[in-house]
Amino acid sequence: MKNVLVISSDSPFDGQKIRDALDTTLIYAAIDQNISWLLIDSAILALKKQQSATHIGLKDYFKSIKTLEIYDVEQVYVCADAMAKYQLTQEQLNITAVILNKQQQQSLIQQQDFVVTL
Repeated sequence: MKNVLVISSDSPFDGQKIRDALDTTLIYAAIDQNISWLLIDSAILALKKQQSATHIGLKDYFKSIKTLEIYDVEQVYVCADAMAKYQLTQEQLNITAVILNKQQQQSLIQQQDFVVTL
């Protein structure tokens, strides 16, 4: 089993990049890889409760993020700096995520066999 990390940095309202990252994460989970997802910068807004993208013409995939639990994706991480920038708390996220500082993020990246940036 390989350690795979998907890193997202783009806003959930900027095209389909977050949807692609979610799909990639679920695919790796389905083939029994040790998958982790790190959301940095504005990508953390994808985890904010009560989001919707239908008003800007994007398919509403925010509810699909909760399917991570079904696929046993338990290693979801968010950037501490981004949480502070967007004034978010753990309680405002729709799934449980571990908050990492920059040093912890670098350590996480170094532990991976593959890193996918979407």
